[in-house]
Amino acid sequence: MRMATLRPSWSDGKPSESLVSIVRGDILSARSTQCSTEVVGRKSYGKYRLLACLAGFLLVVASPTISRAEKLPLWEAGLGFAGLSLPDYRGSDQQRFYVLPLPYLVYRGDFLRLDSNGITGLLFHSERVRLNISADAAVPVNSSEDTARRGMPDLKPVVQIGPSIEISLYRDTNSERVVQFWVPVRAAIATDLSRWNDIGFVVNPQLTFDFNNTGPGKGWNFGLAVGPLFATEPYHEYYYGVAPRYAVPGSRPAYDARGGYSGSMLILTVTKRLGHFWFGAFARYDELSGAVFANSPLMRTDQSVMTGFGLAWVFAESKTLVSPSP
Repeated sequence: MRMATLRPSWSDGKPSESLVSIVRGDILSARSTQCSTEVVGRKSYGKYRLLACLAGFLLVVASPTISRAEKLPLWEAGLGFAGLSLPDYRGSDQQRFYVLPLPYLVYRGDFLRLDSNGITGLLFHSERVRLNISADAAVPVNSSEDTARRGMPDLKPVVQIGPSIEISLYRDTNSERVVQFWVPVRAAIATDLSRWNDIGFVVNPQLTFDFNNTGPGKGWNFGLAVGPLFATEPYHEYYYGVAPRYAVPGSRPAYDARGGYSGSMLILTVTKRLGHFWFGAFARYDELSGAVFANSPLMRTDQSVMTGFGLAWVFAESKTLVSPSP
């Protein structure tokens, strides 16, 4: 599971960037778990704890763009919690609810930023175009807890990194109404911290619509994102392939996944900043009919729904003020 950006929110009509999520990112298997030794079900995954917390951090939503006229702290720090209702993977018919710690971290450096564009390294920017290096993550799946995958190997955490381009199509004077075209292209690596396996690339072009500092009393931020998803054969094979030795006669035949179209997504988000507190919620719908892996025996449904909310207390910030974006 847009596994993921940090987006700004507003407080009393003024913008202040906050943490965000994967929901606007390109993680195709959006699953999160508790950051504990019991990361997935009852099986212990202590060595995955750091990656699970990172993916949980990326899985909480926030909102879009902010006014360039405002100066913001160089860094902000806070802590809260998030609640998530997610399928085991896109196409799974098993939904689970998770509660996890939510670190709130914002850093607005010149070249490395945790801000409205996610965890990024800025390569190029102009008035309308930004080129970044961005990253995302997905946590493991315990196959013994999933009916379709029972008897198959567990899915390791997946880390993604690569370039992304963001094109501004429309922006009003105060950046309260923003339309953008955003395309991340990321290499995906499955890892348990002892082994690293290349599993291909993912691409998630999106058209995003942001409505900031609106709603009752102002200060509410609403977002909508829509777009297709694509991935290479190794990525689809990792999630939807069935090797002959794991085939089960009559219920789970062997299956080789192909690269290509991976479905489409629609995301709705809302955030609000109240003093030192930040609140965010999201709903994501994925339509998987027509995906190249639609005939996989691991596909149990053509629809996928993910929802979540987060609440964080921002308890520290830098006295140094910087521009919110280049």
